[in-house]
Amino acid sequence: MTETRGPQPQYEGYATGPLPGEREPASGPAGPYHPPQAYPSPGGGTQGGGTHGGARGADGAQATRLPRTGARTTPRTRKARLRVSKADPWSVMKVSFLLSIALGICTVVAAAVLWMVMDAMGVFETVGGTISEATGSTESSGFDLQSFLSLPRVLIFTSVIAVIDVVLATALATLGSFIYNLSAGFVGGVELTLAEDE
Repeated sequence: MTETRGPQPQYEGYATGPLPGEREPASGPAGPYHPPQAYPSPGGGTQGGGTHGGARGADGAQATRLPRTGARTTPRTRKARLRVSKADPWSVMKVSFLLSIALGICTVVAAAVLWMVMDAMGVFETVGGTISEATGSTESSGFDLQSFLSLPRVLIFTSVIAVIDVVLATALATLGSFIYNLSAGFVGGVELTLAEDE
């Protein structure tokens, strides 16, 4: 057979260059590999931080994503629906006892202040004179209202009422807690809706 194709061209790279296994390693520090970019990255830099990206990083002018200013956030109000299913009688008794004591002290102080104001206005003297004239006679001077409604006697009477109020209020509140527990077992108790504003 005869060769009819003629002389073939020789490629210089393959003819003169070394084989891939016989090549010497490249000298110098090996940097990160940056693939070629088909399109230029925005701002004149590359995604991988190439020549332009490194310049941008050195200058501190990295592009940041700005938040949208048109969106408005409305505060949400959290609500919780709770049910008072049981009231502890012992805690109800303690709280009602302290509250009734405070109410009794306020009653005594209010009675003392009211008596002083009425005495300074001359109410007891005027009313007492009218009552003594109406109930008096030629032999007796009549009923003395000022001595009957003296300040110590008024304070003692108010203190007795305050003590009775403490006992009754504590007992009624404790009894009311027992009654509430019995009724809550049938109807489920009082429902409350609690809201929290943010």
